[in-house]
Amino acid sequence: MKWRDTFTSGLEAIRAHRLRSVLTMLGIVIGISSVILTVGLGLGAQDKVASQIDALGSNLLIISPGSDTSSSGVRGGFGSASTLTLTDATSVSDSSVAPDVAAVAPVVSSQTAMVAGTTNWTSSLVGTSPSWLSVRNRTLAAGRFFSSGETDVVVLGPDTASELFGRRPAVGQAVTVAGRPVTVIGVLATTGASSSSASDDDVAVMPLSTVRSLTGAASASVSTIYVQAASEDLLSAAYQEIDALLRMLHGDTDFSIATQESLLETANATNETLTILLGGVAAISLLVGGIGVMNIMLVAVTERVREIGLRKALGATPSAIRRQFLVEAGVLGACGGVLGAALGIAGAFVLPGLLGQPVSVSVPAVAAAIGVSLAIGIGFGVYPATRAARLTPIDALRSE
Repeated sequence: MKWRDTFTSGLEAIRAHRLRSVLTMLGIVIGISSVILTVGLGLGAQDKVASQIDALGSNLLIISPGSDTSSSGVRGGFGSASTLTLTDATSVSDSSVAPDVAAVAPVVSSQTAMVAGTTNWTSSLVGTSPSWLSVRNRTLAAGRFFSSGETDVVVLGPDTASELFGRRPAVGQAVTVAGRPVTVIGVLATTGASSSSASDDDVAVMPLSTVRSLTGAASASVSTIYVQAASEDLLSAAYQEIDALLRMLHGDTDFSIATQESLLETANATNETLTILLGGVAAISLLVGGIGVMNIMLVAVTERVREIGLRKALGATPSAIRRQFLVEAGVLGACGGVLGAALGIAGAFVLPGLLGQPVSVSVPAVAAAIGVSLAIGIGFGVYPATRAARLTPIDALRSE
């Protein structure tokens, strides 16, 4: 029997039992679509995390203070101490000491209440230097950023400006921050990202000296120092220069330095673990679908015993019989894979609107899923096909 005749015979057998064939493919369809969506959700989460970390700044290093221990011996977490100072920020910006550092932005942050007319809003208050805009890789939607020497001015995040002024232009408006009247000179462009529990779009940025006077901070301590490396390739070198400098200045490791790579690696490691877990569940669905193919093919062998006996009596070889049943199983697996891939791709376009989570379609994953479904169909069809090939013509023709 030629391959073309084998395929024709296999397709006719599948068409003769349409409902059974559809139900057989259903398990593979569900499994393949689950695999594609699982991989897509994992890749989408990684892309989302990467974009949020990129929004923190270009080639960014984040220096945070160490932990503090109270008089009762209770140790606080990282960032609870006041070990970073303006002197540290000035030293880090010295090109003779840290040549691979491009810019430095010390930050003092707190929560504050702001009032504009009859509207009030509580937002994150950031006191920093003019270099903050470039270090944090932020852009302006309107107005300008403050320069050195300015005091009673503020640049608002887009969410903050919207809460205070609605649809009215915020630039040029007066707003009271912690009881002090200041002028809005700019509005930041949106990033859609967040750091810790605060949104990067809900923020009020002011000169460092002004925030110190508002909060009553008497010391020269800062809560964070943002550092921009000269380039992405020099990020590691800048890290080592800053680490060595601060160790020398402090005589201790009472600080921590985080990089974009470390944040991205940590987030991606979590996403990959979840993707593997969900992928395992999807693989179980594929296994169940494969078992369903094997069961149906065994039923087909039982139902078609007389047909098999007649073909053998007419000269069909065991390999021809085996090939026919493998073709049927392979077609069921391939069709299930294609339908499952189509369902998974359709889900990748629908789910983001329902879940608010991006889903990325991976072409290699789709191709691999279809190949796996074909392999499952053939693999689980081997035993039924072999059983059919081993039937002797006389025994097959005698069966009822």
